[in-house]
Amino acid sequence: MTTEPHPADAPDLSVVVPADAGPEALKASAASVLEQTLRHTEAVLVDPGRDSTTTRTAATLAERHPGRVRHVTAARGADLRDTGADHARGTWVTFLGPGERLQKDAGRNLLAAALDTGADLVAGTWTRLPAPGENLPRGAEQAEPAWQRPLHTRTRTVGSLTDAPGLVVHDSLVTGFCVRRSLLAPDARPAVRHEEAPPVGDLLFGVRAALAARTVTLIPNTITTHRAAPDPAGDAPARITAAARAARLLARHGHPGLAAARERALLTDHVLPCAAALLGMGREERARTAAQVAPLLAGHLGADALAPLDPVARACLRLLADGDADGARDAAYALANPGTVVSPVVEHAGRVHWRPGTEAATGTDPLDVTELGLQYRPFARLDLLNTVTRATRSQGRLLLVGRIVLPGHALPDRPEVTATLVLTCRDQPGRTLTLPVDDIRYAKDALVWRACADLTRLLGARGVGDRVWDPALRVTAGGETLTTPLFAEPETVKPAGALRARPRLGRLTGDTWQPYVTAHHRLAVCLLARRRPARLAEKILHYATHFRPARALRRRLAAVAARRKRLAGQAVKARVYRTLLLRLPVRKGQVVYEAHMGKQYGDSPRAIHEEAMSRGLPLRPVWSYAGRPEGFPADARLVRRWSWPYLVALARAQYWVDNQGFPHALDKPRHTTYLQTWHGSAYKRMGFDEARVKTQNDPQRRRLQRAVDRFDHFLIRAPHDADTLGRAYRLDPDKLLPTGYPRNDRLVAARDQHAPRPPLAEALAIPEDRTVVLYAPTFRGGPGHKEAKLPLDVRRFAEEFGSTHVLLVRSHYMERAALPATAPGTVHDVSGHHDVSELLTLADVLVTDYSSIMFDYALLDRPLIHFAPDLDAYTAERGSYFDLRERAGGPVVDTQDALHEVLAHLDEADPHWKAARARFAEEFGAYDTGGAAAAVVDTLFAAHTPRRRPKPCPASRRRPAERTGT
Repeated sequence: MTTEPHPADAPDLSVVVPADAGPEALKASAASVLEQTLRHTEAVLVDPGRDSTTTRTAATLAERHPGRVRHVTAARGADLRDTGADHARGTWVTFLGPGERLQKDAGRNLLAAALDTGADLVAGTWTRLPAPGENLPRGAEQAEPAWQRPLHTRTRTVGSLTDAPGLVVHDSLVTGFCVRRSLLAPDARPAVRHEEAPPVGDLLFGVRAALAARTVTLIPNTITTHRAAPDPAGDAPARITAAARAARLLARHGHPGLAAARERALLTDHVLPCAAALLGMGREERARTAAQVAPLLAGHLGADALAPLDPVARACLRLLADGDADGARDAAYALANPGTVVSPVVEHAGRVHWRPGTEAATGTDPLDVTELGLQYRPFARLDLLNTVTRATRSQGRLLLVGRIVLPGHALPDRPEVTATLVLTCRDQPGRTLTLPVDDIRYAKDALVWRACADLTRLLGARGVGDRVWDPALRVTAGGETLTTPLFAEPETVKPAGALRARPRLGRLTGDTWQPYVTAHHRLAVCLLARRRPARLAEKILHYATHFRPARALRRRLAAVAARRKRLAGQAVKARVYRTLLLRLPVRKGQVVYEAHMGKQYGDSPRAIHEEAMSRGLPLRPVWSYAGRPEGFPADARLVRRWSWPYLVALARAQYWVDNQGFPHALDKPRHTTYLQTWHGSAYKRMGFDEARVKTQNDPQRRRLQRAVDRFDHFLIRAPHDADTLGRAYRLDPDKLLPTGYPRNDRLVAARDQHAPRPPLAEALAIPEDRTVVLYAPTFRGGPGHKEAKLPLDVRRFAEEFGSTHVLLVRSHYMERAALPATAPGTVHDVSGHHDVSELLTLADVLVTDYSSIMFDYALLDRPLIHFAPDLDAYTAERGSYFDLRERAGGPVVDTQDALHEVLAHLDEADPHWKAARARFAEEFGAYDTGGAAAAVVDTLFAAHTPRRRPKPCPASRRRPAERTGT
């Protein structure tokens, strides 16, 4: 049955809703169309005619909403979506899948973008229901693909799909878009139709529509919600088939790059999630799924598709393609638990392979996992897969048998091995129970063990607050010890049944220890109430804690906790600081020091502190720390940043000294002198010169101005700083102190005295004949950005230079970077080392990009290399004060090959850079003469310092205005 609207009432948007998911889903989808703020929207309900209930529901909706809802019955064998498109009357058509709903403004947003841009296809974002056990961001009720938001950051129109590759590389166009109806007509050329049966046809339709559209507009608005949660294993065959056909379709339309990208996305979006789903399957289902998927992967595991992937992911795909269900499951476990060794890897001819029998494979084989660096990890640092192979009940005890994977390089001499079973209380990690292991011995490629745990007698839980315990195996061999959790599967643990429990608070709190498998696929035991007395006590307790007064009490307690949290927050503390603490009297001689917002004890504040303490000045030093106090000075009072003692110390201090900025919300007391040492000369634009600051609103810029107005003194190390930092932060010229940086006194001394390597070299066991290379890149992130991906391939560097060089990696203090495993002694992470000056004096070569550390290192007159692959992009985004390539004190390279070439011939090339390096040091460090700390202490602490003759400034290092003849 079809109800035709009057032509004058023709809608702007037709929404095709296949009625093949039951009456409730149909009503929900239709309701979302009727609730649209765009009134000229119709719902076309396409009924396959198989379910009388669904047919009646569709007919009823059409009768109740004539002109807004139309009921169409599809012919036998016809595609429901194509049938709906043929009956649509709107200029634009969109489709809803089973149970999907339109966001209430979806139609208005789609139509507005279509009319404004004239595009043939308009695409927005969509959300889906969460899968069982899936963790969502806080406050989110539905999930969305990780690749979707970067694609829809703003409204834009593209004429080529290469300008928005994510539209067709991923399954972006499965929903949440509308297309011009004229493209869907059967006689259109090309006609956009559902040529394949569902679900393959649904997955390919969006790609065909995008290829047929002259232009495509992307909008940042959510269009569709409540898409069905994915079934990674069940959907895998259809999704893999559709992705492969989409890649071929893109290639036929002249988009080979997009086709290759679609092939890669096929593996990451569909195949790897399918492999992860194997973890939750039993043996038979796992084998059946692998058998279905393996043939579909033929031809899709080429080197180009696998190259960007993690080595474990490559191995997982290869094993799944080979039909090795258990091997793919283990690899999926390693992907979910990074660093876990799940296969007896073997080393052969300098390469490491996933398992014995693949030693002849080349470095391009998916089972070559050399780059994981497992061969460099000692036994105690290996995370080994420990699989429970048997769990049963034996004479009232829990009998466990397991197998620990043993890589070929681990314990090669087969030393004596012992083990204990350690149970840890989940809610009280400090509580453990250690039980003996009956037997542990070597087997081929593994350690096999057996333990019989008398939980009833030995696991003395109270019964309240300690109901769940996680067992792990602690293994000792050759003087090394590791602890490994127990990986288990439900069908293995099921025979263990239940064991009697005797809680110390009595059996009313629980009477049964139940082994089970957690969501992370690990064995645990839980105290349950199975017998009638315990169940009755549990019901009474549940009622007592959930009836109305108890719920009200919990809400009240939660409100009190939230209020306490607010009172301890920075906003409240800042108000108390401004209204009360600033009234406190000054404490004469008190100095509050802070370096890098409390993250380190270092930089110029440290040099000033040590200079003042070496003179025995009558000062009261206070140091701020943000994390842990380890490494901070013992001769100073330590206060945690933003704590009440910190705020009191700042309010009463006579002096503030820091290198970055005390919290902007804290005003400087009238009796305080604030010395801002700063943390580096400027290459990138800073302060009010930054594009980000220029685009801020007036209140934001005023807050920055108030913060810098607190400075009484600002250290500079060359006229360049006055022209850049002084101007960028709008500082009064009288506040600029041309002393140089106190932290650099040590560098000047090391250059002039040719000092030996600092003690850190011995602490890191660096041989005398090794060249020390310090790699210190700049900060690339923004607010909240913590993880850093280093531009330098550390593993490749270690492989090529490990025999002659030692690489020290220092990531920026605002970021952290995970380093790969490399040969012992070749790479050291020194990011946590407080004293940067010690690292600089230790380094024979500095490799950096455009970090301000280059200005400091130039004072040592040692080789300086700028490795900056993103130099042009970075300067285009952030801006710069000069052209680094023209004024650098060392070679500027943009590829790792070029960097390695420079390092390999450094002895021959460096003499040609000595003059440029000297000019660089003079231009950006003219005031760094070695006496900065003394000069600053003389100036800042004059009231506490005996008069002394200042150290003369050598003529060659004086300010230009002071030189003879000027």
